[in-house]
Amino acid sequence: MKSPAVINYAPQKGSVEIREIDAPIIGEEDVLLEVVNVGVCGSDLHQWTADHSWPVNYPVVLGHEFGGIITEVGNRVSAWKAGDRVVSETAAIIDANNPMTKAGLYNLDPTRKGFGYGVNGAMTRYVKVPARCLHHIPDALPFEQACLTEPCCVAYNAIIGNSHIAPGDQVIVIGPGTIGILCAAVARLCGADVAVMGLPCDDARLQIARQYGCETITGDATGWARRKDGLGAHTVVDAAGSSNTLKIAMELVRPNGHITKVGWGPQPCGFSLDPLVQKNVTLQGSFSHTWPIWEKVIDLLATGKLNVQPIIGGIWPVTQWEEAFHKMHKGEIVKSVLKPV
Repeated sequence: MKSPAVINYAPQKGSVEIREIDAPIIGEEDVLLEVVNVGVCGSDLHQWTADHSWPVNYPVVLGHEFGGIITEVGNRVSAWKAGDRVVSETAAIIDANNPMTKAGLYNLDPTRKGFGYGVNGAMTRYVKVPARCLHHIPDALPFEQACLTEPCCVAYNAIIGNSHIAPGDQVIVIGPGTIGILCAAVARLCGADVAVMGLPCDDARLQIARQYGCETITGDATGWARRKDGLGAHTVVDAAGSSNTLKIAMELVRPNGHITKVGWGPQPCGFSLDPLVQKNVTLQGSFSHTWPIWEKVIDLLATGKLNVQPIIGGIWPVTQWEEAFHKMHKGEIVKSVLKPV
């Protein structure tokens, strides 16, 4: 049985199209998942516009933010059954013997391959998923929200796992995309005062950030950063897809403060990192997530403590992927969600 799929077929810009593909054949430790909803990630856009900085196994089905219903299980799968409602982690291939994997940090396994670039992703009707990647979602959590568990986990790891935020801290998030706004939302759950920085063209997305209780800034944020004691923000989260935003972060952070970089930017910096030394600032990268984070985030979503509904700008059939991509790329909405047909 063939289904339409959003395929990134070559490294050149714009090399994405709909192709009909067969349902995958699962292995002994896999499940076959019928996708209900799949989120469009900024990384999907970067592969579409060919300004990404990671290797891609062309051709590949895009999509790594997804949830659905199990339709078939491998003969060595015992914890799952057909009909289960699940979401999936992104680490489709990992090395069980890698030291990072053995330490529980399989997200940092250098041989890791993820859905949507390393193996076929979920912008189609059926996807093969290793059973170890699955998490149950409660019946009351709609799939269009549950499929955003993955970016919520990225944000949770950036804020809870890799930053040091206390109630009353001043936190600036650079970049009002999905990850930036979710980082801001998680920082608000920590009791921080949060401002989200963007450009004038980001007005629609900054309005969404305000729904999470954040202040929004276009232009210079120095005044907001220094408004309390003149020193700067306790933490700056760089969630923009540009390398030069790190320079802004170094200007806004206070002495002995913290910068968490979660946004990807392939361009070279082209500026001095001396302010990190002069200010005694910690610069921390943050990548992906692990199993315990998923369980905590699913609970936050299910209880409504973390509400992703404001960031969802619409749901499109996968055959209308281009409109969904364009709306995100232009900054008209924060998050597009697709539905297989």
